[in-house]
Amino acid sequence: MRINKYLAECGVCSRRNADELVKQGRVSVNKKVVRELGFDVDVDKDIVFVDGKKVVKVTHYDYIMFYKPKGCVTTLDDSKDNKSGRPKTELESSSAPQKPQNEPQEEKKRPRKTVLDYFGGDFKNKRLYPVGRLDYDSEGLLLLTNDGDLTYKLTHPSSEIPKTYIVKIEGTIEESDLAILRKGVKIDGVKYGHSKVKLTGIEDGNARLEVIIFEGKNREIRRMFEAVEKKVIFLKRVAIGDLRLGGLSRGGYRELSEVEIAYLKKLCEQVGKNKE
Repeated sequence: MRINKYLAECGVCSRRNADELVKQGRVSVNKKVVRELGFDVDVDKDIVFVDGKKVVKVTHYDYIMFYKPKGCVTTLDDSKDNKSGRPKTELESSSAPQKPQNEPQEEKKRPRKTVLDYFGGDFKNKRLYPVGRLDYDSEGLLLLTNDGDLTYKLTHPSSEIPKTYIVKIEGTIEESDLAILRKGVKIDGVKYGHSKVKLTGIEDGNARLEVIIFEGKNREIRRMFEAVEKKVIFLKRVAIGDLRLGGLSRGGYRELSEVEIAYLKKLCEQVGKNKE
């Protein structure tokens, strides 16, 4: 089994993130560092380590629906100041240059809330990872799981799984702009594919819309509306496929039912069919 798939099935992270761990030299097999992305693991004999810790096969997968509130980062820790994107090791932290005692110390920034700050009990101690992302200023449906393989399939660009959002923008919008958004836009060389956009009302002079996208690029909806010179002032994800947020309150979470889990797995099999 490929190393990235093995790490995903063990609930360490998604396949994509597993590749990054390998590139960074943080994965070893039988105490030898692995740098080959396509490395095959003998699941019956090999012992795998990440950051020096033995990887243990997950015996039970958890699937959680979370109502992410605005003002919360979709990560397990607020690493905004870590430009490398790699968590510092204890050695790196202790060997960092120290300022002289008489030199003014910079004020330490308070970490922003993360998704795990809203979890209690057993779930807080489990290795749950967000499926995809919602930016800091957005809210709504976010899935978390330790099933890295399902995470990979749900977030892979080829899956084209529809995600539904409620969007409010400053001011109104013309039908010609809606037509542009439906067709797809290109911003700074990045192509944002076609979407379904429907005007659902006007509130206090601001347009309210339902938007369905099939990709999941970073800040995709905000950038789409920037392309037609409109500013998004409210953004909420309400559904992934037919899995809906329902009456869950902000900051609340629940386990998915067996039926919902089976639905997500079946949804992953419908690669490329959602745009038909």
